[in-house]
Amino acid sequence: MRGMTRPSELHRESFTIPPQLAGRSIVLVGLMGAGKTSIGRRIAARLGLPFRDADAEIELAAGCTIPELFERFGEKEFREGERRVIRRLLAGEPLVLATGGGAYMDADTRATIRREAVCVWLRAALPVLLRRVAGRTHRPLLRDGDHEAVLQRLMGVRHPVYAEADIIVDCDDESPEITTGHVLDAILAWQPARRLSLALSASSYDVVVGDGLLARAGALLAPVLPQKRAVVITDDSVGPLHLKTLMDGLAETAIAATAITVRAGEASKSFANFEALVDGLLDAGVERRTAVIALGGGVVGDLAGFAAAATLRGLPFVQIPTTLLAQVDSSVGGKTGINTRHGKNLLGAFHQPRMVIADTATLATLPVRELRAGYAEIVKAGLIGDAAFFAWCEANGAAVIAGDRAAQAEAVLRACAFKALVVGDDEREEKPNDGRALLNLGHTFGHALEAELGYGTILHGEAVAVGIGLAFRFSASLGHCSAEDAERVIAHIAAVGLPAELHHLNRRLSAERLVGHMRRDKKARDGKLVFVLSRGIGRAFTQGDIPASDVIDLLRAEGCDA
Repeated sequence: MRGMTRPSELHRESFTIPPQLAGRSIVLVGLMGAGKTSIGRRIAARLGLPFRDADAEIELAAGCTIPELFERFGEKEFREGERRVIRRLLAGEPLVLATGGGAYMDADTRATIRREAVCVWLRAALPVLLRRVAGRTHRPLLRDGDHEAVLQRLMGVRHPVYAEADIIVDCDDESPEITTGHVLDAILAWQPARRLSLALSASSYDVVVGDGLLARAGALLAPVLPQKRAVVITDDSVGPLHLKTLMDGLAETAIAATAITVRAGEASKSFANFEALVDGLLDAGVERRTAVIALGGGVVGDLAGFAAAATLRGLPFVQIPTTLLAQVDSSVGGKTGINTRHGKNLLGAFHQPRMVIADTATLATLPVRELRAGYAEIVKAGLIGDAAFFAWCEANGAAVIAGDRAAQAEAVLRACAFKALVVGDDEREEKPNDGRALLNLGHTFGHALEAELGYGTILHGEAVAVGIGLAFRFSASLGHCSAEDAERVIAHIAAVGLPAELHHLNRRLSAERLVGHMRRDKKARDGKLVFVLSRGIGRAFTQGDIPASDVIDLLRAEGCDA
């Protein structure tokens, strides 16, 4: 942990295990000489946990020393035994475990540690390590050759893997007590990112939500990418703000990445830009295992995702959404696509990401209008199938838009959890009357407004907000829900600063033209209009074959021209 304060006198006392560590072990990794054993013993004493040294446990189990094991069986057999010992130790009660320098290099061991423990990398500079290992001959890797050359080689190979640890602490030439204080500070301050698993018929992936995740992107992605190589797609608005942080985070775990920048805005979701992006990926020499990482809002995610789906018949894909709208909507579920002259998102593919990383820190750079637009998709989740979540929105919506990081993280996680349930049950939108189709609440009206006013003139979330209000008014007029429910929904949408009714747009609109756009919407079936309506808050349903005349009557009643 960089920039940490000096340990206080309190570090001489014992500590209560904080909630985020409950039931989890602490595993220390690092090169020989980093101090894993000496620091581990002290950490264990402060936290009231047992301490184990993996090398000592291996020697006890084998009845001989580590050098003897290497000599008799070779490194491969030694690593297999090491893997078994670490798995056994971490399967028991929580403890503090110091590992050998090479243990964390094993992918299975890393997976075990990731699942069962909090991993701390004790990172020390080369001069520090050289002083500490001087005179050591019992280490198999130090028996022959120049210590400095050996350590430099090990740093080059192991540091990018150690960087996958949950916590990184820089250890200088200080006393063990001072270093222990630094490590303890880092452990007690650590807050894990929140994870949501989305399970599909043929795959699964995590949505990771937290603050400051761009800098940790390499550690998060290394376990799920098939190759340590990626192309980042961003736009000219997001790139100057967040690209360097992401690239540095990828480089920390030796993920080699290049970047392609597109113009910001909905106009980038075009045939021409799609072709240029695919050519850019091919020019970069991508292989079937090279990942495409989308860094940006919904436009970048849709465009990059479609390019990943089409290039070489499918490249691994990662979503790193930087807008609230993309974090709760377009980044989750695998829908990708571009626009045509006939309408929005009419050319695309289902292409699920390997991971979605939602860094709430990126929301701090958004204009409040963008935050409000994203909030429309959050409140939609409660209105479709979770009345309690809508009540949470009524109580906390203002905090989400005001930039409260905790409220934003909770909103993103809850909205994504709802969408994950829906997508998991209907991945490819094949259930016409329920399932994923319900996520289109407000979208039939909203897409018509976007098409009429021009993409970008009205933000997608703003159009959806008006569409939700119209959907509830329509539901009430058809007798499906009460007028009180409709007014409650509209009042909340308006209270957070979103347009909730057509007159909030201050534009003259034609009912006939809006219905014309609806007929061309991809949700239409057999040329007939399909709407998501509601029987009350949290009780959405799909209704098809609605007469166009009923829709026109509603729109005229709401202020549209004939």
